[in-house]
Amino acid sequence: MPILEFQNVSKVYNGVTKALSNVSFSVDEGDFVSIIGPSGSGKSTILRCINRLVDATQGEIYFDGHDINKAGKQELREVRKKIGMIFQHYNLVDRLSVIENVLHGRLGHKSTIAGVIGAYTEQEKETAFSILAMLGLTEQAYKRCDELSGGQKQRVGIARSLMQEPRLILCDEPIASLDPSASKVIMDHLSEINKALKITCIANLHQVDVAMKYAKRIIGLTSGQIVYDGPAQDLSRSKIYEIYQSNEGELITDIRYSYE
Repeated sequence: MPILEFQNVSKVYNGVTKALSNVSFSVDEGDFVSIIGPSGSGKSTILRCINRLVDATQGEIYFDGHDINKAGKQELREVRKKIGMIFQHYNLVDRLSVIENVLHGRLGHKSTIAGVIGAYTEQEKETAFSILAMLGLTEQAYKRCDELSGGQKQRVGIARSLMQEPRLILCDEPIASLDPSASKVIMDHLSEINKALKITCIANLHQVDVAMKYAKRIIGLTSGQIVYDGPAQDLSRSKIYEIYQSNEGELITDIRYSYE
């Protein structure tokens, strides 16, 4: 059964800019889906419509039985508990330690007062350290986040997301700011999380070769419309060119198998 469904979703910004146009797709629980496309194609808008950081202009979005667009404040809070998000620029509190940032993943489960005073249970702290160990960050637990490398910061972002106990993780260009070595570490962790923990992952990626290596399924966007939706291994050179509609597509086609 699908955990997520888009039905004829459109998004228009400021009454003028059409970011999405009648987008429809569904995602089964446990899938690893990558969304590709040129800058401005609507990739980030799709993710932000799922957790309603932006409101869709029209259409329906269903997550785990909830009608996202019609969800009230309390229902939306419950939905967001189940959806983790990983950002290109990490969105960490740099002056706080790694462990403090990771524990912030529990804020959606706490009252405002408990969140402000940092009232975390011993079980929550044990879980946080367990997740850090899984991601190879045990030695960095008490470092300030502004002392970390980009790859380490992104792993903290993943750990914070896992603290939510999510059913879905949204990854918005998670490796765009990283070098190839750090990028591989991040993608390997996301793949393992998807396979071992059965958490559904949707990742926006600029790198077609990375998308083809890690995702089971690829959705290709051009100008807010889906032009490809199918298995990663079936994405052809001609379809990549259609998605990017420029020499950028030719370049990406040439390097699509280079990511090892």
